[in-house]
Amino acid sequence: MLIRTIRMEDAKNYLNLCKKLDRETEFRLYEPGELNITIDQQRKIIQDLIKNKKSILLVVDIYGQLAGYLLALGRNINRIKHCVHISIGILQDYVGQGIGTKLFIELEKWAIQNQIHRLELTVMVNNKAGQALYKKMGFKVEGVKEHSLFVNGRYIDDIYMAKLI
Repeated sequence: MLIRTIRMEDAKNYLNLCKKLDRETEFRLYEPGELNITIDQQRKIIQDLIKNKKSILLVVDIYGQLAGYLLALGRNINRIKHCVHISIGILQDYVGQGIGTKLFIELEKWAIQNQIHRLELTVMVNNKAGQALYKKMGFKVEGVKEHSLFVNGRYIDDIYMAKLI
């Protein structure tokens, strides 16, 4: 298993990974089949991420196949350039193997090198495994956004969590 930054040639595999994750879990923003972008559009997104020194997309490469990712999005605006917003996804076959922990360790190394002080994310209130990982990695609850999402016919709250480095 190798954790590395995404490359341009990963576009197709990364897009397929995201679509598979959308099918595997309800803890994602997109519903199955809702993510409709082309490989060329995905390449452009990756290209923009690579250029943005305040963002990083880490992927989990297992023998050439992508099994997970961690995306940290930041902006080069003076008042918020110390912050990134995180999303993470790991294929179900690889959950519980320490991959999430390793991704966050790599993220923190990058964050320190790039003067990122605040890591933030949201997690669905019913995603207990996600919450456990984030708490283990030092994230604290900052608040709740009620009825933030509509999933499987019901409203779900989002929990705001953050970690200061």
